[in-house]
Amino acid sequence: MATPLLFLLFMLCISHSSQMLLFPLTHSLLKTQFNSTHHLLKSTSTRSLARFHRYRHRQISLPLSPGSDYTLSFNLGPHHHPQLITLYMDTGSDLVWFPCSPFECILCEGKPIPNPKLKPHNLTLSQSDAVSCQSHACSAAHSHVSNSDLCAMARCRLDNIETHDCSSATCPPFYYAYADGSLVAKLYRNTLSISSLLLHNFTFGCAHTTLAEPTGVAGFGRGVLSFPAQLSILNPKLGNRFSYCLVSHSFEGERVNPPSPLILGRYDSTGDEADEFVYTSMLRNPKHPYFYCVGLAGISVGKKKLPAPEMLKKVDYKGNGGVVIDSGTTFTMLPASLYNSVVTEFDARVGRVHVRASEIENKTGLAPCYYLDRVSEVPTVTFHFLGNDSSVVLPRRNYFYEFLDGRDEVRRKRKVGCMMLMNGGDDTELIDGPGATLGNYQQQGFEVVYDLEKQRVGFAKRQCALLWDNLNHGKK
Repeated sequence: MATPLLFLLFMLCISHSSQMLLFPLTHSLLKTQFNSTHHLLKSTSTRSLARFHRYRHRQISLPLSPGSDYTLSFNLGPHHHPQLITLYMDTGSDLVWFPCSPFECILCEGKPIPNPKLKPHNLTLSQSDAVSCQSHACSAAHSHVSNSDLCAMARCRLDNIETHDCSSATCPPFYYAYADGSLVAKLYRNTLSISSLLLHNFTFGCAHTTLAEPTGVAGFGRGVLSFPAQLSILNPKLGNRFSYCLVSHSFEGERVNPPSPLILGRYDSTGDEADEFVYTSMLRNPKHPYFYCVGLAGISVGKKKLPAPEMLKKVDYKGNGGVVIDSGTTFTMLPASLYNSVVTEFDARVGRVHVRASEIENKTGLAPCYYLDRVSEVPTVTFHFLGNDSSVVLPRRNYFYEFLDGRDEVRRKRKVGCMMLMNGGDDTELIDGPGATLGNYQQQGFEVVYDLEKQRVGFAKRQCALLWDNLNHGKK
């Protein structure tokens, strides 16, 4: 079993030219939860699909998928008695929450936990730490219900509501739903400590009861309660830009990978590295303002460019369309029309040489899959985002996964390969939310930067383990 390493290493680098915080992200793959590679892939593909479709039925959705998510750690609480907090990092939400003691998780048997030794957090929280019903944070947690209504729920007197004098009334508990679970939490404020920095009044949700959700989340989406937004209170340069570089894991649970760098702020880089980024503009989503949405012009398979449907090039006034850049979904989800075009072109090239493995497709939820009985020739896959020269060529391992199909003693093992892009559903049904998502598996080996000041997302090919070493050791 490969137990994920938990780090509490932070770096604050301040100079005239750069200022940043460096966090290690660790991959939470627990391969021993699965009895086969087929099982692992089937579970991950199913959860990726569930997360994608949940976007159009809930205002916020964060199903936590085993083998697909990344964790980060930090200290919370008074500097003389801080608590180590380990959470899933997610760019598709804008709330930080975690389990608090006493804690009850209903139907949590068999659910993945980044580190089984971690217990519910036993922070010493007083009434003075609770967020007021009058605060903007309380309204944001309750999907922007008016503060007057929230203070009424908190049993503040009417005359005090009218005079905005309910500061002593605490924010009511809020309900939060996920694709495969839910929680009820209360909002608190306490001190977040990062290296020698103290961020007072950091706002978070404290959950005493959840349904099928044993681990908390650090939301990195666009919103006042997100992790970057709150850090920007300390220093705008830290909150206006962040990036991560996901070390390729390829579901190799037996191997301990180095951490993936999560960088808040800007770091010094050579001119060549700075020029390597390919940028595309963020699209505003009026219904899901916390999403990082971009436009996709098309996908190339080899030299064949396949145009994307119009829904992927823009977000309409109802919040429909566009592509969400999502660290919490494993596999990229595409509308059926584009997915089928990609599969047709891909199969025309690979299927000429290799036999389709329909049995593997049924077991994994991925398609097309092939038996690789000879040297495999796989065409390149390129994503063309909106903008000038905004094309990203995916490494082969990011879209074509090769593994040995386990057989019994009579039949030998055969090497198989599956395309790692998924069908998100019929275009006509994708009318209430994003049109596609770019999953974290396709983001491996790239530094993905979220430039909130210039409202753009950038991609640069990187050796992520080397980037971690350079940032972690070169700045000491």
